[in-house]
Amino acid sequence: MSSDPATTEQFESVTVSRDGYVGQITLDRPEAMNTFSTRLARDLDDALHAFEADSEVRAIVIDGAGKTFSAGIDLSEHGDHETEAEYEEWVTVMEAPFQTVTEIGTPVIAAAHGHAAANGIGLVAACDLAVAAEGTQFGATAPKVGLFCMGPAVPLMNALTRKRTLELVLTGELIDAETALEWGLLNRVAPDGEHRVAALELAETIARKSPTAVQMGKRAVYEMFDREYDDALEYSNERFGALCTTAAARDGIEAFLAGEPLEADEWPGE
Repeated sequence: MSSDPATTEQFESVTVSRDGYVGQITLDRPEAMNTFSTRLARDLDDALHAFEADSEVRAIVIDGAGKTFSAGIDLSEHGDHETEAEYEEWVTVMEAPFQTVTEIGTPVIAAAHGHAAANGIGLVAACDLAVAAEGTQFGATAPKVGLFCMGPAVPLMNALTRKRTLELVLTGELIDAETALEWGLLNRVAPDGEHRVAALELAETIARKSPTAVQMGKRAVYEMFDREYDDALEYSNERFGALCTTAAARDGIEAFLAGEPLEADEWPGE
């Protein structure tokens, strides 16, 4: 199916659909440059969890409606809070999708255009893969309004070197898509207007592979990122052993050795 109205209707600030094995989430506040309101942040997080729970979804693409991907946090909500505890609770909601992307097994691909600033660049950095249209501008711009991109700095630190991360968060200045590609924030730069197509192509490439292997593998790699070399290798051996016992490994290897590799719709479920 291309979309599920019952699923779509539960969200106010994002639009969701599914095309084959690829789930699609569109940040849908174009009148506000897709800034993260509390509602959008919760909708995005809920949509990610909903697709993770859908066995038919093997990859997720996130893009933005209108002229930009996301310009950050909706600053009009700043005045809704007073105490430090209230602001901490507010920003925790805003950053929850960054954590969710790393915790779910389904690969997530950002498709950015226009601007990806503050929480927008944080979301691009948090996604497993990222594509952007030519001309897209990226920045950790919060110092311009008296704030600081502390939350976005966390996924940026995992995507970039220390010096590159510090340059972005300390200066608050924008970089272009080609620079973001050179720095390692992006996997691809697509012609203007073709960023979503390029992201979907990556998603469909992933979706043709074993969903069991991809999801177990993604979780294992994220776990290994935080371990010392020897410990990571030991953990990888443990998880590889577990993967070898699955129906996906059994059927995939058998088909490969027979000279007839499995197609996307032939992989067994677990």
